[in-house]
Amino acid sequence: MKSTHHTAPRARTLLATALAALLLTGTGCSSKAGSSGSTDDGADGIKTGPGVTGKTIRLGALTDLTGPYATLGKSIVQAQQMWADEVNARGGICDRRIEIVVKDHGYDVQKAVTAYADVSADVVALPQVIGSPVMAALLDDIERDKVLTFPQAWAASLLGRDSVQVLGTTYDVDMIAAVDFLTRTKGLAKGDTIGHVYFEGDYGANALEGSQWAAKKAGLKVAGQKIKATDTDLSAQVSALRKEDVKAILISAGPAQTASLVGVAASRGLKVPVVSSAPGYAPQLMKTPAAPALAAMLNVVSAVPAVSSDVAGVRKMVASYKKKYPDSLVDSGVLSGYNAAQVMGTDLKKACENGSLAREDVVKAHRSQSSVDVGLGSPQNFSDKARPASTSTYVHKPDAKAVGAAVNAENARIAPGVKDYLAARN
Repeated sequence: MKSTHHTAPRARTLLATALAALLLTGTGCSSKAGSSGSTDDGADGIKTGPGVTGKTIRLGALTDLTGPYATLGKSIVQAQQMWADEVNARGGICDRRIEIVVKDHGYDVQKAVTAYADVSADVVALPQVIGSPVMAALLDDIERDKVLTFPQAWAASLLGRDSVQVLGTTYDVDMIAAVDFLTRTKGLAKGDTIGHVYFEGDYGANALEGSQWAAKKAGLKVAGQKIKATDTDLSAQVSALRKEDVKAILISAGPAQTASLVGVAASRGLKVPVVSSAPGYAPQLMKTPAAPALAAMLNVVSAVPAVSSDVAGVRKMVASYKKKYPDSLVDSGVLSGYNAAQVMGTDLKKACENGSLAREDVVKAHRSQSSVDVGLGSPQNFSDKARPASTSTYVHKPDAKAVGAAVNAENARIAPGVKDYLAARN
């Protein structure tokens, strides 16, 4: 991108147009709920409950297929359906076929509450719920109903409940890793200022909590800029951060915001390192006018490896996904969704071995496991509901030529200070 004053508005217009197209690429998905499962023992002696019959295990997904995370939602839905098809081809789990009921809430909390009411009576668990605001609204209902739930949201406020499992790291842990990455590799020193652009709500607040804690430990300052999910032109935020003389920028928002931030910063000569939380990057961004700036300036912190990684389980998943959905991009949502589904499968198998697929017993089976490795990244510990399942963070770098348009810049590591931070929280 050129950095002259006259070309910046045109660059932003092109970027906005490309991002508008990106954000509107949702996909429809219909589903049909059936009757609730028996609460009695099945013919095979397995105790059942809502969502479980003698022939089926029904799971639910509250996703975003038409809102700001439509591309993510589509990837997760398809990855989890692929898992279900694979499982069913092998005879199912506990001699039962897996069914997934999908409801699109469009990242609208009220629609999500309605969707939960529609689906909750007839599912045993939820391997996908997109959105921190959505989860905040549903937490009490999920805990009351004892529905094992894997949010596609990573706020620390979701910890501490038996039925809700944040997979991988939380946003604060990843931001501590981001600050560590900047000080180790980008030359930041005591007294420097880091900008942090973040969504209002639990997602942004939790990410900011981590960056502020890590910055204080490193002798850095944080200049925060809170934005809304509807803010897609970050020109004002870039101007404010430039006045603060920031040496690096963190962003905890969506892909549209990340592209705007990096694109505008580059066009205005603010060419500093930028590190995004995982939900802030999508491979589609490398087809927008912001791509050169993203490749030059951006890194992404994530609990999982890049989908281009040379990890056997990831390679196998990517090959299967490409075969099943040849017209779809492979992105981090595919890995996130497939990982959640694999973990759910592990939990259901263990519950079956224990003789009960009742909701509360699926939760117990999940919480009984302290080292689960499904071959897609770091092992996870589910035995302590108050702590993240993992504290290891990967760093990705955009690469338009790679699968998923990202490569691993650093493999998983636990940033110094994370253990102390978590101990202080508890």
